[in-house]
Amino acid sequence: MPKTKSSENPTSSLLVRIYDGSRQLMKDGKDVLYRIIDGNQKQIQALTRKKSSIRFVGLPFYDNFGDNYTVIVWSAGYDQAGFHPVRLSSEKEAQIDLMLLPKKAQFDFSAAAWETVAAQLPFLASGVAPDQAKQRWQDLMTANPERLAALLNITTAMGQIFLPVGTPLSYLKEIVWGQLAQDRFFAYADKTLVGQVKTAAEHKLFAPEIGTGFFHEGATLSFKQVQFGESNVQITFHENDTKSIGGVDCVLVEPDMDYYKDLAAHALLEVLPNAVSGGLTNPKTIYVLRWMAGRQAGVPEFEPPYTIV
Repeated sequence: MPKTKSSENPTSSLLVRIYDGSRQLMKDGKDVLYRIIDGNQKQIQALTRKKSSIRFVGLPFYDNFGDNYTVIVWSAGYDQAGFHPVRLSSEKEAQIDLMLLPKKAQFDFSAAAWETVAAQLPFLASGVAPDQAKQRWQDLMTANPERLAALLNITTAMGQIFLPVGTPLSYLKEIVWGQLAQDRFFAYADKTLVGQVKTAAEHKLFAPEIGTGFFHEGATLSFKQVQFGESNVQITFHENDTKSIGGVDCVLVEPDMDYYKDLAAHALLEVLPNAVSGGLTNPKTIYVLRWMAGRQAGVPEFEPPYTIV
């Protein structure tokens, strides 16, 4: 239990741990700047240590919104990372796991061999000859690694969303290879997915998007996951684009992932400055944000079949 100065002036403690792109605790030895900011936007701590794990004690406890802390870390040659809110308590120690990526980080797809991925994501091999599907995968790995990483990010996250029956991933039947992008992909899915997502929205797992057709040309419905503050899945339906696959009536779906639930989080963190610059979503940023959000939420580990080195 955190130490207190007195019964009238309780304090909090916080353990900050830093991981690398392989999802392993960073090795000590690099100078890391740690900044701890309370919910009143007052910087409480700013120190540099050659350690990837630090325990902060004696942090002010307010018993109100002031306990919604922001934690930011930075090291030379790395992109800054941070998280908000980290809720502190006078009763137990809080913990936050952050991830730092080198500015020149590269994808490592050694765990994404086609034979392994095809077994996990059979919709990627649907509609084409086995050799052709494998060749497309290998071409994607060498020519468009950002698109491949985005596909793996989104499908991994979809596989962790539990609908009344199955996950959104289990409804996908066939990918549209020609429409694979750095920030989304298109695929045909069993049309019963529409009802499943609507039911999930009634239970507050998703929120419907207003003006779907404006943001997604030709779309009829769109729902955003609201479980996390960062890197939620959005599933957009193009119900007028249909196809029968293996006797199953399907509709076109457009899954993607957003950086933040709202822009206020970005402003508080002052982190990943290009995240809302108007460019295409960076799959490396999604990887970091979704991993950190999952660790903070205590859900199963976000482990797409690749790492960043």
